[in-house]
Amino acid sequence: MKRFVVSLLAFLVLSFGVGMAVSGPDFVDWGVAVGLFAIAIAGEGFRFWLQRSRAKKRDSSGV
Repeated sequence: MKRFVVSLLAFLVLSFGVGMAVSGPDFVDWGVAVGLFAIAIAGEGFRFWLQRSRAKKRDSSGV
């Protein structure tokens, strides 16, 4: 769980930085920043779900 939180924090900082970089005269392009962070949340959530799913399959050997 710690890796999940640290990874999301890193993606939050990265997406905020990209939002600032592409913003032009504005402070932050919030559409880009939030969109990138949403993609990161979806990817990390899928990775977390996949990891838990594989762990459940290992436990249910039936023996």
